Amino acid sequence: MKKIVLLVLGAAMAWGQGNQQNRPAPPPSHQYLKTQTYTAEQDSQMLKLYEGLRVADVIDGLDAVGLPEVTMMDKHIRPLWRDEQKITHRIWGVAITVRLVPAQDTWPKFTSHAEERKWEAGGWNPPAEMRADSGRAPSYMGLIHPGSILVVDGQAHDNGFCGSNNALSMTGLGLRGLVGNAVCRDTDELTLTRIPVYQDPMQAPRGINQGRMWVESYNEPVVVGGVLVMPGDIIVADNDGVAVVPRAKAEQVAEIARWIFEDDEVARGKIYDRVGKPRDWTVTGHTEPPPASDKPIKK
Repeated sequence: MKKIVLLVLGAAMAWGQGNQQNRPAPPPSHQYLKTQTYTAEQDSQMLKLYEGLRVADVIDGLDAVGLPEVTMMDKHIRPLWRDEQKITHRIWGVAITVRLVPAQDTWPKFTSHAEERKWEAGGWNPPAEMRADSGRAPSYMGLIHPGSILVVDGQAHDNGFCGSNNALSMTGLGLRGLVGNAVCRDTDELTLTRIPVYQDPMQAPRGINQGRMWVESYNEPVVVGGVLVMPGDIIVADNDGVAVVPRAKAEQVAEIARWIFEDDEVARGKIYDRVGKPRDWTVTGHTEPPPASDKPIKK
């Protein structure tokens, strides 16, 4: 009996080893989450659905489609500045993602400021021998178009990705704002120029990237404020926080959020009249509550 058991075990081990040898070798790396690309026209059509919506409306829309509390960024991510009259700090747009990692190197010692300036121009990127591409990677800046929001996953301490100079340049390309745990320095100038920035004020960086941080990737999945953000997701941000709407759910969330927005506008307008408060611009668009849609919610 003992010999039979040993023979069976030996055969099983031999089969297992042979089966292992026949398996194809796994790739050296693999990206499990697949990203999608969208045309500028597709983005523009989607953003029309979100025009003027508040984060509160979008959160309720996310609840309705079965995404409660999973796509709302951490409460510590706040608007850098607030416009209490026109609420121009509110933004909605399409996510372009950038991931930054701490450098595995330090910057060299320079003999002059001119030498340092020459090095600094390329100091954002990892050394050529550490890059996955064979040459200089194309810039994420070329992806910015009207309606874009840059979502930055930064993993280095006290390290700014953006300042007043490049933020202003990017808004000239159509960027609507920047979102991240710690994104921008030059916060006084950014406030003065009214460039929307959403970040954790306690993590607001003071240094700059060169030599401290490398651009690891762009338009890949990132995590900001404890929430997964995929390139192409819809970002809505105001004083209530930052909401991330997965692109696959974005159209239906917008439809529900629009109903909530208009219904609330009508109800608040009636309250203004009842308590004798003059109507402001937030309660002048609609006078009758809209009908709720009976369209099935996508699973």
